[in-house]
Amino acid sequence: MEYDVVIVGGGPAGLAAAIRLKQLAAKEDTEVSVIVVEKGGEIGAHTLSGACIETGPLEELFPDWKELGAPLNQPALEDHMKYLTAKHALPLPHPPQMSNAGNYIVSLSNVVKWLGEKAEELGVDIFPGTAASEIIYGEDGASVCGIITNDAGVDKDFKPKSTFTPGIELRGKLTLFAEGCHGSLTKGLIRKLKLREDGQFQTYGLGIKEVWEVEPAKHSPGTITHTMGYPLDYKTYGGGFIYHMEDNKVSLGLVIGLDYENPYLSPYQEFQRFKAHPFVSNLLKGGRVLSYGGRALVEGGIQSLPKLYFPGGALIGDTAGLMNVPKIKGTHNAMKSGILAADSAYKAIVAEGQGEEGAPAIALTEYETAFKDSSIYKELYEVRNVRPSFHTGLGIWGGIVWSGLDTLLLKGRVPFTFQHKNPDHAMLKPAAMFKPIEYPKPDNEITFDILTSVSRTGTGHTENQPVHLRLKDTSVQVKENLPVYAGPEQRFCPAGVYEYVDDEANPGQKRFQINSQNCIHCKTCDIKDPAQNINWTVPEGGNGPQYVDT
Repeated sequence: MEYDVVIVGGGPAGLAAAIRLKQLAAKEDTEVSVIVVEKGGEIGAHTLSGACIETGPLEELFPDWKELGAPLNQPALEDHMKYLTAKHALPLPHPPQMSNAGNYIVSLSNVVKWLGEKAEELGVDIFPGTAASEIIYGEDGASVCGIITNDAGVDKDFKPKSTFTPGIELRGKLTLFAEGCHGSLTKGLIRKLKLREDGQFQTYGLGIKEVWEVEPAKHSPGTITHTMGYPLDYKTYGGGFIYHMEDNKVSLGLVIGLDYENPYLSPYQEFQRFKAHPFVSNLLKGGRVLSYGGRALVEGGIQSLPKLYFPGGALIGDTAGLMNVPKIKGTHNAMKSGILAADSAYKAIVAEGQGEEGAPAIALTEYETAFKDSSIYKELYEVRNVRPSFHTGLGIWGGIVWSGLDTLLLKGRVPFTFQHKNPDHAMLKPAAMFKPIEYPKPDNEITFDILTSVSRTGTGHTENQPVHLRLKDTSVQVKENLPVYAGPEQRFCPAGVYEYVDDEANPGQKRFQINSQNCIHCKTCDIKDPAQNINWTVPEGGNGPQYVDT
């Protein structure tokens, strides 16, 4: 199937680009064909965020979004910052860059569903439950011509079942990659086309969250609280959030930088400790959990940005790495990048007639130029030194001091740029340097075991299909990660996918077990594995989590 523009990923960036393309075509009474492929079973099924969003790019697309019924129902009304000790919550001055005046507390999955409906109304072809598994390169090997969706109905040995359906080629004059953080196609594309300079890399965090329904007397609609400190030590970057949504719902979570050093640390268990803190548990007592989820997020900032365009396509949204870490926001930048890419794509295809058969692949140079002149670049440049400042010898305290100075006074106006030390997987240190962490048992009221939480994601994977978590060398985890790092996979995964179990065939030894049916598609394993031996690939389309109100 051939289109003018193929978009991989039905999140905020991909849908903003699709909508903008169709709006431009309608304005000039012309045609541009656009398809969006989304691996989730429906648009929004794999979308998870805090989320408190800025509305600027949404207003660009739909100035009348309120009248159109966009699900932004709860304005942000109050901002608080707390420093948590083991028992207390101490108030801190609220950083100005984290102000949420004019923003809205939302379920991003619901916002994305609404954007999907608007895109379809404009004539965008949307294929949910469709996983893009391969990039089509041109004969030169350096240009992109589209993607191939993965085969369905294949058994665990890669042999066709009776339900076999082959994947299809979706070719486009341009292909926009909007896969989100650490996209399975994008990571290979960046390497193959050398879109990052030597020594340049992305850094990440892992966000784990729940949505609760709390007692009405405890609900404070529009109140936002961010926390620092407990349960994390001074060497571990991260913090918590508590957002009071509408209808007695509260979205709360913990974000941990994946550059942590201690292999015994479990982000999932740290989240349980966060909830057990009196400041948080008093809010949750008497309530009930509605949803659970987790996902990796980009934290590298402007230092980690790859080249945004290449012959035949471009990177947009979290795939490019546009999150503003001090703001803890990326949705507005994702949508704005989609708009900028769409403007450049429309001009190239419609106004200039580029991309016709036999012509050179389109190079969206104007997209990169527009990006560097945009609000995205300005805000990322201004805060570029905040996240890496937490790697000074003073640890978290040094980062706090520099961040306050930089965001309040300097505004990024310094003649230097801090660099990230090492990729996240290289930051883990041998287990012999640490003591095992004894985490408390769940109380099944506020804290829960990991499989109970996974059951709240709605995740599911077709039985008897190839395992989508591929090991490059099946012996590495047991030979290297287990003896050196005490098997960190069983702790860094927030879904209980990885285990070291007794090897029945070799008494007294362990084997590495992958419970791929639990996978919630957070990508943490691909990022944090110290051996870089786990390759996250797409399972059958429609598999994975089915998030609700996240």
